[in-house]
Amino acid sequence: MKKYIKIIAVLTAALLVCTVCAFGAYRVVKRLNSSTGITTETPVTDISGRIIPNHTDIAKSVLSPEFFVRDGKGRMTYSDSSVKTYTGIDVSVFQGDINWDAVKNDGIDFVMLRVGYRGYGQKGIMGKDDKFDSNYEGAKKAGLKVGAYFFSQATNESEAREEAAFVLDAVRDCPLDYPIAYDWEFVDNDEARTNGMTSEDITVCAKAFCEAIKSAGKVPVIYFNCETGYFNYDLPQVKDYDFWLAEYYDTPSFYYNYKMWQYSKTGSVDGISGDVDMNISIVDFSGSALG
Repeated sequence: MKKYIKIIAVLTAALLVCTVCAFGAYRVVKRLNSSTGITTETPVTDISGRIIPNHTDIAKSVLSPEFFVRDGKGRMTYSDSSVKTYTGIDVSVFQGDINWDAVKNDGIDFVMLRVGYRGYGQKGIMGKDDKFDSNYEGAKKAGLKVGAYFFSQATNESEAREEAAFVLDAVRDCPLDYPIAYDWEFVDNDEARTNGMTSEDITVCAKAFCEAIKSAGKVPVIYFNCETGYFNYDLPQVKDYDFWLAEYYDTPSFYYNYKMWQYSKTGSVDGISGDVDMNISIVDFSGSALG
């Protein structure tokens, strides 16, 4: 019997190692069975029933999913009056020319503007969003709170810092009210330069970008969807930064604390032709991201 117990213990350990390898930053709560000497994991799930890493050192979301409700325009609100929320959008050159006065008059409080991007090809050339300057000028003139984001395809710490320097140069004369977001995403392309990146690689890049932004006196946030947040980032390594969640459902399921939620990519706002990403912010960043 001892022989079989030893075999089971070895197989269990191997399974846990495989789990870590498969999900990178996957952390488990371990429980020791005193009768067998075998350590097993205690499953942790979010409200969608998905088994997720349990990071005991990260604050959990205190928002109640059932309090998120849509108004007559289909925009997300939070029905607990003790929690103040703000309605926002994020835009880039793909939204074309925007009538910012119409956007403001349609009840939009803030906008996250794409300041630039890195191409997903092997050269990874960076470029400024062709509409950033005009969008910034129009949004500020209309009285909107403004933040920025950079679409990253960084593959190492040096490239992430290069991206942060690019952003800081682009916003040098553009005071911001909302944070600067690091938007790293997987690209579904066989030639994507980010193919094969590990959880450690992705996390190192995010941390390098955010530290550079923070050192410049601005507020960084990290944008991700649930899958990337849970299984591609080592979240405890970036827990000091705010999270901007992307999840296109009527209620958010993300287990950990987040400050902004992008809940739709098919929103409709006066002054913008076609679809636009819709966001709700749990906090007003004004005053904390100036400069």
